[in-house]
Amino acid sequence: MSNYYVRMEAAWLVRDVEDSNDAIGVAISEAGKRLNEADLEYVDMNVGATSCPACRETLDSVFVAADTALVGLAMEMEIFDAESEEHASRIATSEVGGALRNVPLKVIEVVETDDEEDEETV
Repeated sequence: MSNYYVRMEAAWLVRDVEDSNDAIGVAISEAGKRLNEADLEYVDMNVGATSCPACRETLDSVFVAADTALVGLAMEMEIFDAESEEHASRIATSEVGGALRNVPLKVIEVVETDDEEDEETV
């Protein structure tokens, strides 16, 4: 059994916003509230990043049109004692997906973490 670090992205819809900063604040607040209510405080969450196809500059994953925004949220969590990368991915999507019902969620990276055993000092 190994430990894995799982990165996911979620598409969060925000209505009645004036600009991208407002949309980001609302999305993080709403998603954070739902994660906290499900006792998932250990899930790290930030705004996702998107590369501009023309200039390759990294931009926040936010699109605003007609006072409605689609915000890409990046979520990361560590999964302990999973059998494989696929198993860790299923655990993460099950936990986060249960809290964020009806929110599109996709695993974008699964990395096995080093197991460091605690060594006792004699």
